[in-house]
Amino acid sequence: MKKIFSITILAGLLGIASCSKDSDYLEVPPIQIIPNETAFSDPALVLSILGDLYNRYYDFSGLDNGWRSFADFSESFPSENGSYDLVRNTSWGYGSWSTWDYTYIRELNLFIQRDSASTALTEADKTRFMAEARFLRASYYFEMVKRMGGVPLITSPLIYDPSKGDASEVQVARAKESDIYDFVIAEAEAIKNQLPTDANQKSRASKGAALAMKTRAALYAASIAKYGATTPAVSLPGGEVGIPADKANAYYTTALTAAQEIINGSAGSYQLYKVLPDLSDNFAAIFLDKSTVNQESIFIEDFRAGAGKVHAFTTNDQPYSISDEGGDAGRLNPSLNLVQSFEKLDGTFAPLPTTDAGGNPIYYSDIQDIFAGRDARLAGTVLLPNGLFKGKRVDIWAGYTFADGSILTSDEAGQLKPLPGTTNPIQVVGKDGPVNGLEFRAQSGFYTRKWLDPTVGSGRRGRGSDVAFIRYRFAEVLLNAAEAAFELGDKTTALTYINQVRSRAGLPGLTDATLTFDRIVHERRVELAFEGHTLYDMKRWRLAHIRWNGSPTSKAELLSDIGKATKKSTQPWGLWPYKYHNPGNANHGKWVFRETLPAVVTGFNRFQLGNYYSFIDDNIRAANPKIVRQPNQ
Repeated sequence: MKKIFSITILAGLLGIASCSKDSDYLEVPPIQIIPNETAFSDPALVLSILGDLYNRYYDFSGLDNGWRSFADFSESFPSENGSYDLVRNTSWGYGSWSTWDYTYIRELNLFIQRDSASTALTEADKTRFMAEARFLRASYYFEMVKRMGGVPLITSPLIYDPSKGDASEVQVARAKESDIYDFVIAEAEAIKNQLPTDANQKSRASKGAALAMKTRAALYAASIAKYGATTPAVSLPGGEVGIPADKANAYYTTALTAAQEIINGSAGSYQLYKVLPDLSDNFAAIFLDKSTVNQESIFIEDFRAGAGKVHAFTTNDQPYSISDEGGDAGRLNPSLNLVQSFEKLDGTFAPLPTTDAGGNPIYYSDIQDIFAGRDARLAGTVLLPNGLFKGKRVDIWAGYTFADGSILTSDEAGQLKPLPGTTNPIQVVGKDGPVNGLEFRAQSGFYTRKWLDPTVGSGRRGRGSDVAFIRYRFAEVLLNAAEAAFELGDKTTALTYINQVRSRAGLPGLTDATLTFDRIVHERRVELAFEGHTLYDMKRWRLAHIRWNGSPTSKAELLSDIGKATKKSTQPWGLWPYKYHNPGNANHGKWVFRETLPAVVTGFNRFQLGNYYSFIDDNIRAANPKIVRQPNQ
């Protein structure tokens, strides 16, 4: 019986417009099952198989697999009735964030084997296809090690013969955690020069993508080696979990070297996006601009409305009052915890000033004045009250407040009521809220801006958005290099890289005296918000159990220690604006703000030592007794 290779023709591998060859596979007829020897004799068919493997690339966060991964960790609030469990739970399960897809690994191993054996393909095609499959395989092993620690390292298809009645030959033990990181790093190094050196190659693997994976993986391994010493209980005697501290510097060196290859241009002409004069608009545009002008994105998951591949991120998260769907929107509400972490333009940290030294309300003539003089990335990441989207202003305010401190509001957004002493109904709360417990409104006082698509119709479910999800970008590479250099004691080099990122945001450069570990942590938090880094940064630095320590976050705790890496953040707070009503008073008609914990936030994040590595399912361990259990579970 002939061997066959099953393929599904999907729009998962979407080349950018300037690379027409990358989209040739879209012309392949929709054949579902074809003989293996036929598939690997035609580059177009091989590309379609590879396209399916790209389409199954595993991300922790993304735009097509829901918005909920962004609405956690107290960085935001989930304004949807069915998602309030995120802010009502008091711990994450040990199985949270796990993945164990050896079917995908097997298919990648088969692809590599069959590509290697092909006699019909040109050597150039075979080499590139092989490198891409190895990139995808290394990427998935990286995703597994981030979650699971050491896993069985299988690099060729395993064959089980049931007639022998012995499965031991296909039962592979977990490798050391360091071995998996070493594999990812070595694969990236081995394939980098077999991939295009082209900054315009973004949706398929490139030399830049391989090096970006290498620098991130090495940085993770280095951090675990160094900071794992603070959590000795999070380890296993066989090394399946935990990396020896004496490996840290070598990994940091690898991370720095790989990052510098990208920075120095050997992988292509990558650079920070600096196109628009307004720094906030410029930052937001990084995540929208798919033209060749954007040389910051390195590796993306592309989407194309014309090819039938779109996502609903904008539908889910666009402002309620101006949504394309007439209300199905507004789920992702950035928290005050995150918003106040964007530093002032003088480089200092401070809470948003709602009261003076005597505890009296501060009155603002414009609702956005409270956010003035902040890091430009704030308004590029978050839709602030009265922020602009699709040519319209969001309507975020919580009600009227009076001289005696009382409030007039409503449980219905945009509702009309008469003010005291009057009979004429007027609007008493924003059309976007905030209203406690009213889903799709800005219950934290904010909507997200990053990733929102301003294209007409992009928020309709029948149409969707084709904004790309950026998996690797140049700013992260600069921050990786800065962190690695800092950890190696080379502050001069670290400052060169971190200050490039800060300069684009309109911030002063750090100095030898002000560059600290806290600053490294902070810079990644604000630059990479809602890009899928928060959890794994906290894990690799062994800060997760400190930041999410399982106790409520008081207002005093919220407003203190801003900018510190160890700052607790277990509940997403909000900032609610109110109009001050006091005719004849100089402050009549101005705005005041109150820090508010949304009413549905009844839980508090608790990260246990057992959460550093996700639970390996009992069925997996029953089928393979060589798989040792995770620690602290």
